[in-house]
Amino acid sequence: METQLTASPLGLKRSFGFGDRLGLATPGHIAALKSQGSGFLPIFAQQSIREMTRTERSATEVMQAAIEALKADGYTGVWGADADHLKNEQDVKVTAAAGFCFFTIDPSEFVNNAADTLSKAELEAEIKQQNAEQLYGDASIEARYLNQSYDLGGQALSFDKKTLWRAGVKYGRAVAHCERMAGFIAEANPHRLFEIEVSVDETDSPTSHLEHLFFAQELRRRGVTIVSLAPRFIGEFEKGIDYKGDLKGFEVSLKTHVAIAREHGPYKISIHSGSDKFSIYPVIGRVCGDLLHVKTAGTSYLEALRVLARVDPEKFQEVIRYCGERFSEDKVSYHISVTDGDIPGLMQTPKSELEKVFLDQDPGRQLLHVTFGSVLTKGKAADGTPFRDHLLTVLKAKPDLHIEVLEKHLGKHLQQLNAG
Repeated sequence: METQLTASPLGLKRSFGFGDRLGLATPGHIAALKSQGSGFLPIFAQQSIREMTRTERSATEVMQAAIEALKADGYTGVWGADADHLKNEQDVKVTAAAGFCFFTIDPSEFVNNAADTLSKAELEAEIKQQNAEQLYGDASIEARYLNQSYDLGGQALSFDKKTLWRAGVKYGRAVAHCERMAGFIAEANPHRLFEIEVSVDETDSPTSHLEHLFFAQELRRRGVTIVSLAPRFIGEFEKGIDYKGDLKGFEVSLKTHVAIAREHGPYKISIHSGSDKFSIYPVIGRVCGDLLHVKTAGTSYLEALRVLARVDPEKFQEVIRYCGERFSEDKVSYHISVTDGDIPGLMQTPKSELEKVFLDQDPGRQLLHVTFGSVLTKGKAADGTPFRDHLLTVLKAKPDLHIEVLEKHLGKHLQQLNAG
């Protein structure tokens, strides 16, 4: 069989997204998939517009890096390409032109995060405005959704007026934006198959089951077919570290989310910020079955830094110091536990402990995670060499070590997802 050099839609089969911020991780991702990824279809080219901006890479560069690695490996399986967190028509055009076929819509700018705390009167006022704008077509939101029961295959959900209003205020305009974006995606791919994911994970509060149901029903009513949806789950999905929260409560909640996806799609449940959530992977794999997509990104970058830590610990220490200087500014767009107050203590870590503290423990991992953009585009070592250039030089000089650490770490992800 020949190497498949064109990305393809993966459909309703369990899948795993391997983010690659440096363009050199795909060989390690292939190795992880071959060793532990039974049952998963891969997305080898995955990058958000935000990540491309922060790493100063183009959509074409992301795609070509994956294709070159697949060609060198002789990989013959199907694979996908995810243009992640798209917010406008231009994002769609650029990524479609580069050959991406999995488009993740991010409508977060249209989510009303205040909905959870608005009074009934405030909710009613916004709903009246939405109805006047015919946001729900030729019927009001109440006419469409009240006095109905929605079967989930053994249980049922229904809206009361206040719960419906809250869902509409929180997500009504976001769904309308998804319809617009789906139109842009179709226009940009007139002769190619594609699939759409919707992400609402980057919101202030969890997506309730009724809110998920409302979103799914509205997408269907508007004619938007999705392959996966990423809710904001209960508990904390912080970058680069394990899940924080009630494991039993998460499992109970996830079962209902999966039931909604199965009965009112079907589509996959997508786990965003999916890196390193080892404690809940067996649950996720067991409960979701084939209706599962997991998305990782920053964890592969951290494994690249692990190679640097082993090959050139002095440069790794310089990167750490620079990250400490950048942390206050770079952390702004992230929800993480490490704080400014933790940084001075981290900077006192002995050289012999650097890999363990910064790549195996939560505060250090999060410090390195959130500063990746600055390290890769602005940071320079004491000798004037850009950190990015030095890191790429080390990775190219030590490809076997790079593959080894990626296979071990990403393989653990896949192994635990299959363990359920």
